[in-house]
Amino acid sequence: MSQTTDSRLSCVIITMGTRPAELARAIASTEPLRADGVEVVLVGNGADLPPVPANVRTVRLAENRGVAGGRNAGLSASSGGVVLFLDDDAWFGDPGIGKHVAARFAADPRLAVLAFRVDDPGGGPGARWHVPRLRADPGRSSAVTTFVGTGFAARRSVWLAAGGLPEVFFFAHEETDLAWRLIDRGYRIEYDAGARVCHPPVPNARHADWYRYDGRNRVLLARRNLPWALAVAYLLDWLVITFFRERASKGALRAWLGGFAAGWRTEPGRRQPISLRTAWRLTRLGRPPVI
Repeated sequence: MSQTTDSRLSCVIITMGTRPAELARAIASTEPLRADGVEVVLVGNGADLPPVPANVRTVRLAENRGVAGGRNAGLSASSGGVVLFLDDDAWFGDPGIGKHVAARFAADPRLAVLAFRVDDPGGGPGARWHVPRLRADPGRSSAVTTFVGTGFAARRSVWLAAGGLPEVFFFAHEETDLAWRLIDRGYRIEYDAGARVCHPPVPNARHADWYRYDGRNRVLLARRNLPWALAVAYLLDWLVITFFRERASKGALRAWLGGFAAGWRTEPGRRQPISLRTAWRLTRLGRPPVI
């Protein structure tokens, strides 16, 4: 691997090989980036990879390591000081996004993650969960307390210093875990409405596995990152919220509660509670760490 530089960009796409047409579209959308010298790395997350353009690097993982493990592997295999991440069913609609991202990171050394605006290609308002804050106006940029994995960019050095995404999560809330740790170190997470990717507006909660991981990983998130008083409040809040949201679906509620119980049996990894100062900072940003 070539020497890492802070000014160089890389782009990582991970795939499980289940969406070949969408993956081809995602790769094709990186052509303007590649023309500008951006390194593109495609990670097969326990999956074989299709033929790709000559200037796309490929990495095949022996097993599916989940979203968190796949992204960690992609960053390790790339060399850019700033790494863009793109889901295999998303695509870049703006050929200038690389220059935009590079300028944002160059201008702000405390910027750790830049969350992209996710546009509905059909012209609709997009999915609510693609805006990582309580006030979901997709056209307003702001500092935020988390980011969405569909499309974002991260500074390599701080990603590695914070330990990367927690692979025990597999998927769901791994971005929030990393975001809280970065904010606790004094870095910024920002939602940038001017950095756009395209993605169909699919619902976030789509299947029983999602509910199970959501319940389990909320427990892991609290156990790893929150002072115990805040952890108890956070988990009680989500028990109540989930009950009222999903009370009409016994299957969804059962899967979520099963995951919640599993979260107490699963080894969460290193516990490193955020400071009360960080908790107050999250609150001032509009998302107190109890909801």
